[in-house]
Amino acid sequence: MSHPKTHQHRAVLVACILFALATLAPKKTLAQTVQSKRGMVATVQPLATDAGIAAFEAGGNAIDAAVAAALTLGVVDGHNSGLGGGCFVLIRSADGSVTAIDGREMAPAAATRDMFIRDGVAVPELSTTGPLAIGVPGALAAYDKAIMKHGKLKISDLLRRAADQADKGFAVDRVYARNLRQSQPNLLRFPGSRAMLLKQDDTPYLEGEILQLPELAKSYRAMAEQGTDWFYRGEFAATVGEWMKANGGLVTRDDFANYKTVKRDPIETDYRGYKIVGFPPPSSGGVHVGQILNILEHFEMEQLLASDSVTAQHVIAEAMKLAFADRAHWLGDADVAKVPRGLVSKEYAKQLASRIDLQRASEVPSHGLPPNWESDVYGKHTTHIATADEAGNWVAITATVNTSFGSKVVVPGTGVVLNNEMDDFSSQPGQPNAFGLVGAEANAVAPGKRPLSSMSPTIVLKDGKPVLTVGAAGGPKIITQVLLAIVRYVDGKQNIADSIMQPRIHHQWRPARLFVERTMDASTIHALAAKGHGIEYLTSAGISQAITQLPNGTFIGIADPRVPGKAAGY
Repeated sequence: MSHPKTHQHRAVLVACILFALATLAPKKTLAQTVQSKRGMVATVQPLATDAGIAAFEAGGNAIDAAVAAALTLGVVDGHNSGLGGGCFVLIRSADGSVTAIDGREMAPAAATRDMFIRDGVAVPELSTTGPLAIGVPGALAAYDKAIMKHGKLKISDLLRRAADQADKGFAVDRVYARNLRQSQPNLLRFPGSRAMLLKQDDTPYLEGEILQLPELAKSYRAMAEQGTDWFYRGEFAATVGEWMKANGGLVTRDDFANYKTVKRDPIETDYRGYKIVGFPPPSSGGVHVGQILNILEHFEMEQLLASDSVTAQHVIAEAMKLAFADRAHWLGDADVAKVPRGLVSKEYAKQLASRIDLQRASEVPSHGLPPNWESDVYGKHTTHIATADEAGNWVAITATVNTSFGSKVVVPGTGVVLNNEMDDFSSQPGQPNAFGLVGAEANAVAPGKRPLSSMSPTIVLKDGKPVLTVGAAGGPKIITQVLLAIVRYVDGKQNIADSIMQPRIHHQWRPARLFVERTMDASTIHALAAKGHGIEYLTSAGISQAITQLPNGTFIGIADPRVPGKAAGY
């Protein structure tokens, strides 16, 4: 048995280490916020925000602005999103209706449950890099549907503007430069990627250098002239299908032709007088943001946030842990898997809340059992875009190609970075993916199935009127970022800038660690460790974009200070 003084010495050592790490944390950067009465755009990249404002100036609404920004992000922020990936589009229209458009990628028809298993073990590289990692892209189809049903402009005009940007080129920012540097070894493996994204001497572009994308511009213009059929049924689909056949991939021309967006029923959760509108499966975000909020309703969060920050952070972390344990078991494409509606029931949340000990971090060995789990089920590296306009249109789009530059594949002649969303399936149920997330049979690979996503576009209403739109990038940390923004806004009474800028925590059940941003107060971290949380540090727990509206009608837009984004008013 160890001596009591040994434990005291260890506690002192841990406290010293935590303090030292905290003092090395980067200084806080002030959030960039703007105000406007007419319209607002917030994205992770200034040129994309400018494209959204240009759409407003051309007579468009918030939907047009959001799609314009998304198409431009595919040019200037292609390591995060683009037409080779997928998206979720959440629209609250001026008439009060809410639409959820599922543009998530789909597994090819030839996909099989064990396609990434070799000698009985999943091979992570197969689902993250190269042809087998690629799912059928859905972003373009979703943007086209959003514009046709809810916009005022033509998508062809928005594509041409983005094509001009690709031809002109753009200055590589520090985030793009970092991702190029880290992805370089894998980009070198594919001739199309090598030629487009690296210099002639195969070195990556540096911050401030101009990157031009003429092949991507050519593809954008072909879509503008020939419509989305060029992508899904024409030259692009044929070119990619031939490349796949020659390089061991599974996606075919027919897979492109068979792709369809799905109109989903949004998930609505009531939280302390606010209505939280989220995206349903195959997003896990809407379910688990709602589930965690339902758990937190059983605690005096306003009081805790004001007077006992440690307990507040502890309770939030424990609620995250319980939700992510459920995510690992229950969540998948609701068109294929049985995803229980009971996950967001108030009754189930009360059960889960009773398991939280205010003094100690608890072990969560497995998932819970929501009510009527057998019968009451749902029907059939990332970026976020937030827009709103004075007519009452609010938009939240979260788009992705998954990890940086997706599969690292650009089929020669297309300029389009293709996703690696097949890694978002459970390649081998029970084994973690690139983000450390564990899944079960509900998220196993199957032909035509959509992989589970953490993307969480969210719109918050008060008395029937939108007051906040928020979403994020960061893999599983998307869910917890959106959750924290809402809790700080509703319970903490913080303005949206402070709620986004404040240091974040994240818990995803497995690994059994509480992730904290280095900017968090050292004494708070030490107190959380004393409650039994295993601490792991992050420089950034993701990137959020948000817009809120004041009672006088003024929009407030925020670009997360963790990256060089931009919010702008029209």
